[in-house]
Amino acid sequence: MVTLNCIADVCLIPIGTATPSVSKYVIECEKLIQQSGLESTLHSAGTTIEGPWTEVMELIGKLHERVHELGILRVQSDIRVGTRTDKKQTMQDKIDTVLAGLK
Repeated sequence: MVTLNCIADVCLIPIGTATPSVSKYVIECEKLIQQSGLESTLHSAGTTIEGPWTEVMELIGKLHERVHELGILRVQSDIRVGTRTDKKQTMQDKIDTVLAGLK
């Protein structure tokens, strides 16, 4: 059996925060992401995570759990996941392809 790898773009949305700012929740999620050992890129509207499907999905579950631990009763997430079986492709490979096409 081949390990299915994926690239997942994730944005967790804590609902019912005391203020409009969610940076404290983002920081806590980023700590877990960095501790996971998976490749990731933080961006202005979420984080892209790369790795084996099961590890990425388990991490997303842990992110939800962590935000709940911080007192948020409802967490919504937007997740876009891509997989390929014809070749190994990283987040950077995808970016490089587009940048090369812009030259």
